[in-house]
Amino acid sequence: MENKSFVTIAKHSKDKILYLLEMAKEFEKKPNRRLLDGKIVATLFFEPSTRTRLSFETAANRLGAKVIGFTDPKVTSSSKGETLKDTIMMVSNYADIIVMRHYLEGAARYASETAPVPIVNAGDGANQHPSQTMLDLYSIYKTQGTLENLNIYLVGDLKYGRTVHSLLMAMRHFNPTFHFIAPDELRMPEEYKLYCEENHIRYFEHTDFTEETIADADILYMTRVQRERFTDLMEYEKVKDVYILHNRMLEYTRPNLRILHPLPRVNEIAYDVDDNPKAYYFQQAKNGLYAREAILCDVLGITLDDVKADTLK
Repeated sequence: MENKSFVTIAKHSKDKILYLLEMAKEFEKKPNRRLLDGKIVATLFFEPSTRTRLSFETAANRLGAKVIGFTDPKVTSSSKGETLKDTIMMVSNYADIIVMRHYLEGAARYASETAPVPIVNAGDGANQHPSQTMLDLYSIYKTQGTLENLNIYLVGDLKYGRTVHSLLMAMRHFNPTFHFIAPDELRMPEEYKLYCEENHIRYFEHTDFTEETIADADILYMTRVQRERFTDLMEYEKVKDVYILHNRMLEYTRPNLRILHPLPRVNEIAYDVDDNPKAYYFQQAKNGLYAREAILCDVLGITLDDVKADTLK
């Protein structure tokens, strides 16, 4: 079978993205199925994770697959010096698909070029997080009724935030207008601004985070300043609390505004926002189950027609 690894969102066509979203919609109707009965899913997490790991493992279990893997590389042979290639080749003997998070940018692509089984990128350093992007797109589509012509505001750590990098690439098909709100130290990297220009994506940059700045947002995508990406903790302390969203800031925002966050939250969204109907980050995390069920099935050759036929059983 062709290796259909899911490493980056950048090469997915508009039709492919909409296809996966349609599949996620079917799984929301009926999450529990036996479409992957007899399959083994390996989850290799070389970096900490809660939502991504648990939602992938839940997705596998709800689809009838078995799960093996680890959440701490210190308990594996990598702590003895085993290379990533050897780990991937070894685990490929036991599993039909590998879901991997790694601290090195490009690790998932390297694994996909090495492994005889498909690789799903669950985040590689500050590079990309394509499965998060699929649940973000599904959340945007559910709340806005469309992916087209939206004003999307990305706030916080745009330098190291792999979720915003992947989202930017995926939205190139849908004529968005992006607003990048970040301190100078955490600005969107030049390579992604160049990507916007090459793909005719409108964007504006801001350093102010006020009621006026976000008044026209359809989607307000908050991000955590990631302490683990900083080598200088003084720099982290300088920027960690620069932008905090408070409930009072939402009074004059658009009625259709929804607030997203890949989580975990630290200080960037005040708890008084949680009860606002525009807050959607916990529902967004729930949508991760359906999006990741779709990814696992697609990578393993299960089609949308197969999923719809299973609904009738």
